[in-house]
Amino acid sequence: MGQASVIVVGNEKGGAGKSTIAIHIATALLHGKAKVAVLDLDLRQQTMGHFFANRAAWLGANGAEAPMPIEHAISSAGDALAKAPDAEQLARFEAAFAEVAFAADFVIIDTPGSDTAISRAAHARADLIVTPMNDSFVDFDMLGVVDPVTLDLKRHSLYAETVWSCRKQRATVERKQIDWVVLRNRLAPTEARNRRRLDERVEALSKKVGFRVGPGLRDRVIYRELFPFGLTVADLSPAIRPVAMSLQHVAARQELRALMIALGFQGLDESERIAAE
Repeated sequence: MGQASVIVVGNEKGGAGKSTIAIHIATALLHGKAKVAVLDLDLRQQTMGHFFANRAAWLGANGAEAPMPIEHAISSAGDALAKAPDAEQLARFEAAFAEVAFAADFVIIDTPGSDTAISRAAHARADLIVTPMNDSFVDFDMLGVVDPVTLDLKRHSLYAETVWSCRKQRATVERKQIDWVVLRNRLAPTEARNRRRLDERVEALSKKVGFRVGPGLRDRVIYRELFPFGLTVADLSPAIRPVAMSLQHVAARQELRALMIALGFQGLDESERIAAE
């Protein structure tokens, strides 16, 4: 088996939904019968790590079955490692990555909402970088800078520079291209002038720095509702229904399918479509 395909979910701003996107990509791939490994580099928060711990606990308590990823904690005491020197953090990351890279088809890496040494190292390892951004110029600021008077795009920002550097390094050293997809996440349900302005700037920047634009996940209650159980809409079935079903859950499932297709993966199996009650 060759080395796994590496998917890094990242940006340098908190609150954009990185962990939510990471766990949904992971569970969708798991239900596609792929071997998936997960690495959580947000050493303090550990949201993805908590999610899969919740998953194991809920499945065990309810006698249910659902696919689980290969997990390799960077550290048993993430908060302590977060305060360690960069060299120690990098060594732990490289050891964990080496452990899972040849055991899985995909490695999903969730990164912190800040610029860290291990986050940069993970981006340099990526085959695909997925960057969720909220429907706001606040989030766009991590990608590009606009003129405060005209709102014309002036230049790309620091995170775009980081990704560009990683792509250049990968192309030079390994002759490989890093694909980059920016997800329009948590879109408001209605059209607005601000969104049209933002759409235009995102499209202009995508042509300058070379990313693709895809649909993210809306701000739905079901995503938050399932998190404590360690479940996503990809897991819902007649045997796994920790909450009452509705048509909104079917819409959320279709939304996840569209996200996966935008990333270049086959959508969720149509035969597993949820029958809303």
